[in-house]
Amino acid sequence: MKKQTKAIRTQTSKTKYREHSTPLFLTSSFTFESAEQGKALFEETEEGNIYSRFSNPSVQEFVDKVCMLEGLEDGVATATGMAAVFASMAALLKSGDHILACRALFGSAHQIITQILPKWGITYTYLDAEASEAEWEAAVQPNTRMIYLETPSNPGLDLVDLAMIGRITKKHNIIFNVDNCFASPALQTPADFGADLVLHSATKFMDGQGRVLGGVVVGKKEYIKDLRFFCRQTGPSMSPFNAWVLSKSLETLNLRMEKHSSNALALATALEKHPDVKSVKYPFLESHAQYNLAKQQMKAGGAVVTIELEGGFERVAAFMDALEIASLSSNLGDTRTIVTNPNTTTHARLKPEEKAPLGITEGLIRISVGLEDIDDLIEDFTNAVEVSVKSGILE
Repeated sequence: MKKQTKAIRTQTSKTKYREHSTPLFLTSSFTFESAEQGKALFEETEEGNIYSRFSNPSVQEFVDKVCMLEGLEDGVATATGMAAVFASMAALLKSGDHILACRALFGSAHQIITQILPKWGITYTYLDAEASEAEWEAAVQPNTRMIYLETPSNPGLDLVDLAMIGRITKKHNIIFNVDNCFASPALQTPADFGADLVLHSATKFMDGQGRVLGGVVVGKKEYIKDLRFFCRQTGPSMSPFNAWVLSKSLETLNLRMEKHSSNALALATALEKHPDVKSVKYPFLESHAQYNLAKQQMKAGGAVVTIELEGGFERVAAFMDALEIASLSSNLGDTRTIVTNPNTTTHARLKPEEKAPLGITEGLIRISVGLEDIDDLIEDFTNAVEVSVKSGILE
């Protein structure tokens, strides 16, 4: 079966009630048939559920689907995307280790790497997304344990050459850890390029409708074993209800990402032609500096577009206030189009010198393009640009 079929047909075994839709196992714990079975389950000589902090059928169904979509062996689901990011590092790094990362990261991931991990004696080095293979190779230290990156990055839509990093990590026996949230497995599978771990904020495109929080890390069994131990002891467990919602959402992920991508490309193309938009960035625009790389490792450009307007935050505010369809929120990955100003929201805690290399300016606007009619979206955004010009801020 193809992946789309498996995404729909993979579910927990039917119960005696012969349900068609997968049931929700909303329970905190599970019973034992006997004291001997309880002993065996805790000794791990028998497989089975004990407690939903450890495992749950609804959660496992979701994990199994993500493993299938990403082409990886095993996985762990977490309460949020940031719990997945943190667990993927904390479970596998120790004092004295070094992590090599792309500088273009979501703000909270940056805080983990630069503020939290150093407290435990874990050092880091940042490289720019466009760094050459020689530069990445030169940055590897004897104690480098992991390379971590987002591609495309949040919010700058910078890409990292996955095949290049795969070669380096294999050569030096380094864990290759990729945040694949923006592309989703519908558009990109980092394991094809050698990734050992792939993680997601399932809150975004995996849910796709802004309903629940969740995260997931999938990867090679040898690494997931350590992650599972870490999560079992520290408790960043995914709610069975959230897992049930997310598992059902994966059935439509491919269809949604196709429409997200076509809408995003059309909106980006229209705004790039507008004389009052300073710049537009989207992986599948030919003007993107890494357009050829995007075409090599992605099936489509995804849902996120960034634009920059002249006039600083006042112009941004006038533009955003003029939008009638799009929502103003720091979230993304919804059926509904969402806009935010990263400089004052998602990346507000970064210092000015940290924002500059990432292209985070006062006038940057991140657009998570939804599934509305594209003509309506183009009209809404074009009108907002023109209203912001007429506001007199640029005079």
